[in-house]
Amino acid sequence: MSRILIAEDEPGIASFLEKGLNAAGHTTMVVEDGLSAASAARDRDFDLLILDLGLPGMNGNEALAEMRARGERMPVIILTARTGVADTVAGLEGGADDYVTKPFSFEELLARVRVQLRDPGSAEPPELSAGDVVLDLRTRKASVGGREVELSAREFVLAETLLRHPGQVLSRQQLLSNVWGYDFDPGSNVVDVYVGYLRRKLGKGLIETVRGMGYRLVDD
Repeated sequence: MSRILIAEDEPGIASFLEKGLNAAGHTTMVVEDGLSAASAARDRDFDLLILDLGLPGMNGNEALAEMRARGERMPVIILTARTGVADTVAGLEGGADDYVTKPFSFEELLARVRVQLRDPGSAEPPELSAGDVVLDLRTRKASVGGREVELSAREFVLAETLLRHPGQVLSRQQLLSNVWGYDFDPGSNVVDVYVGYLRRKLGKGLIETVRGMGYRLVDD
């Protein structure tokens, strides 16, 4: 179980991250400003920091600079609503290991967290499979019975989410948060639409509808 520090001052995003990471088996602590982030990183033992750049008081880049100056080497993933290349470069040159631009899907962030926490001796398998469906996580390509099938980025992430939880019922809200992110309209039927796309491309029998609950990958 990994210990993750979340430095985020927007309550909705902080809650979204905390719930998702807890559900993925991590323990978390949330702070709301840069000074608290730098202090918590110094005084407590964490395996990773998720750091918003736009924090009040001491901003994310300043907090990161303070941490690196005193020799703290924990992996840092920065969150930014800033799309300018200069902001991203500043964060990476300041010692960040990766970055995610808001808005983001939880599955995207979780994949980046896995990379930063990965034990070099136990690398994640390069493929996920169910029946004759194979997802190549390195090339982000899908195949059915050895025949390549073209999936959009959202379709691939939805398929990946289902294949990572074989036999488990995932609610529409879980899938919406994991694939489309924290700021997507909860009343949208986009999950149902994309499940339909995957059924047409990967096979009708792969994804089962569990009435009133959500969807489940059929695990043979």
